[in-house]
Amino acid sequence: MDEDLNAANTYKTAGIAAFGEGESGHSTQRLFRVEPGHSAGFALEQSSLLMGCVHQLTLQAGIEYDPKLVWAAHYLSGMAKALVEDVAHAMLDRPQ
Repeated sequence: MDEDLNAANTYKTAGIAAFGEGESGHSTQRLFRVEPGHSAGFALEQSSLLMGCVHQLTLQAGIEYDPKLVWAAHYLSGMAKALVEDVAHAMLDRPQ
């Protein structure tokens, strides 16, 4: 377990993953990008917090239909996905 924690703090975000549809609306043109250099542990923690928000938003949206909640969940899940993808890329790009 300690090795896993050390690895999470050794790896850094690569700054490659992006999220948010760009002006054209295509997934090839993203509006935001993960900043490089953050510890993988911190990035994964933030991703988990974002997914907790997504969980609550989708539950609320299921109970009381509100398109704003659905769109908020969509953008937050995109942020969380980008963080996880960026950490995964850093880990696959530089095995220890």
